[in-house]
Amino acid sequence: MGVIVKGGHRYGEGRGALVVGRHYYGELYECNPEKLSNADYIKEVIINASKVGGFTLLSVNAWYISPGVSAIGIILESHIAIHTWPEYKFATVDVYTCGGRADPLPAFKYIVEALEAKKYTLKYSSRNLEEL
Repeated sequence: MGVIVKGGHRYGEGRGALVVGRHYYGELYECNPEKLSNADYIKEVIINASKVGGFTLLSVNAWYISPGVSAIGIILESHIAIHTWPEYKFATVDVYTCGGRADPLPAFKYIVEALEAKKYTLKYSSRNLEEL
């Protein structure tokens, strides 16, 4: 599996921050198109990714937008979003958490595996407020 990492994950980041926010997002290529077009499956992926990341899932919704799916999981810590284009075997993924308890990286990686991406990009953005 190919991966391109943009940005950087810095463990220990956020210590002493007033607000801790970690945002992983990326593009998934050469995914399983049958899974990308199944709204119920995409919802299950979000439910399981929430468990993997240690999130508190509040709600999950998915919409079949022929031929793809758009789905959002609202978590206590923020959100997980997946948008798919099965005709291109392509998806975009967004996993954003606030606070230091949950970990968005394992959730992102779970989604990559669940959608059977052969390669993906991974980007990271710190959403911290370090000081006033």
